[in-house]
Amino acid sequence: MVLSKASSQSDVSIHSTFASRYVRDSLPRFKIPENSIPKEAASQIINDELMLDGNPRLNLASFVTTWMEPECDKLMMAAINKNYVDMDEYPITTELQNRCVNMIAHLFNAPLGDGEAAVGVGTVGSSEAIMLAGLAFKRKWQNKMKALGKPHDKPNIVTGANVQVCWEKFARYFEVELKEVKLTDGYYVMNPEKAVEMVDENTICVAAILGSTLNGEFEDVKTLNDLLMKKNQETGWDTPIHVDAASGGFIAPFLYPELEWDFRLPLVKSINVSGHKYGLVYAGIGWAIWRNKEDLPEELIFHINYLGADQPTFTLNFSKGSSQVIAQYYQLIRLGYEGYKNIMENCQENAMVLKEGLEKTGRFNIVSKDDGVPLVAFSLKDNSRHTEFEVSDLLRRFGWIVPAYTMPPDAQHVTVLRVVIREDFSRTLAERLVVDIQKVLHELDTLPARVSAKIAATEEHDKNGTVVKKTAIEVQREITTAWMKFVADKKKTNGVC
Repeated sequence: MVLSKASSQSDVSIHSTFASRYVRDSLPRFKIPENSIPKEAASQIINDELMLDGNPRLNLASFVTTWMEPECDKLMMAAINKNYVDMDEYPITTELQNRCVNMIAHLFNAPLGDGEAAVGVGTVGSSEAIMLAGLAFKRKWQNKMKALGKPHDKPNIVTGANVQVCWEKFARYFEVELKEVKLTDGYYVMNPEKAVEMVDENTICVAAILGSTLNGEFEDVKTLNDLLMKKNQETGWDTPIHVDAASGGFIAPFLYPELEWDFRLPLVKSINVSGHKYGLVYAGIGWAIWRNKEDLPEELIFHINYLGADQPTFTLNFSKGSSQVIAQYYQLIRLGYEGYKNIMENCQENAMVLKEGLEKTGRFNIVSKDDGVPLVAFSLKDNSRHTEFEVSDLLRRFGWIVPAYTMPPDAQHVTVLRVVIREDFSRTLAERLVVDIQKVLHELDTLPARVSAKIAATEEHDKNGTVVKKTAIEVQREITTAWMKFVADKKKTNGVC
């Protein structure tokens, strides 16, 4: 005899998610819900909302890796439940991290003997790596000043105004004065001569950027090293250099092997690099490498004894996943020098394709350099009617996420668009982007000016009623200010903080 049961309204197992009550209610935003929901419903409704996110592959604002091989994806998922900090339980994962440190240190020409272990640590990104390097510089400077019987309460660090915000965080969080070298028109990186002029006895280090976030340009670390060595000899100081190679650390060794920027220069004491940028790993991995043990004060290192061996640890956080460390080791042995070189050459060639396509339109000035991080930064030759912010806004209709931003002081009147060329950005996509930019320009040409029409005309009257014509820079600054306010207001209305 066949037994059957009539389904009731409460038997949700046979319902489609979209036929259930779970899609009729808004998702909780502030309080955890009282009742549970089926796993299928939770997955579906969250996935539906995530569809409104941008496509990571088309996010040309980001330097962060958005594609990896399926074999590496599997390795990462297999290790997703491993807490990296549990070194006793996961000694092989710790060993893989140490291998990565050694490989990267050798890539940066650290002065290591055969079989000598490098000094470094894996981090959650370059921000943590910079914090750690900055703390090491600060502690070494404090120890030196104490030994000399001098005040040690007003440390400073010299950088360019083009540094990433993590340097400002370090300065504010750890009470270090940030002395910035201002930018100038046409020169959007730190001037080494001006940087050395700002160095004094309280300078814990000078930070050079290998791959500016703004235009991808490498700062001249060699000239900085030579000038600083001369000043150190004249003053008796020993001011060191840190290289922020977040973007360029996995580029320069393969595209510009003769460029001296790393531990070949005697004053370079530490380097950070982002594994999740051109190290080709998903977000969540960075590296801090020191020249030798003497450059990392022992009192900052904590020691863990596991499996009968001493394991030093120097991090700001405690728990973190192991997947990114494993993925970095996979990329290093999978690609090798040959593979990384081929990928970086492809990125550089595709950047040139995009640059040439933009130049052919006759509408843009190229702000980025051919040598450096493979990206293209560009600005409108004529932005009196429409601005780079409008171009960025309209490109989103085609799915492209291309940022528009103003340069730091004293070049804040300059507005640029920037396209970062990553491993998964093909020549076909570069050509397609040029076509879509041309469509945007054509559409803008048919529209009335949105911002400049809201700004006072290029002529204004002084107190005597005399007509005074504004300069082009004054007009551009007003347009830029208006757009920055427009974007800020738009974010406020969207609830973005």
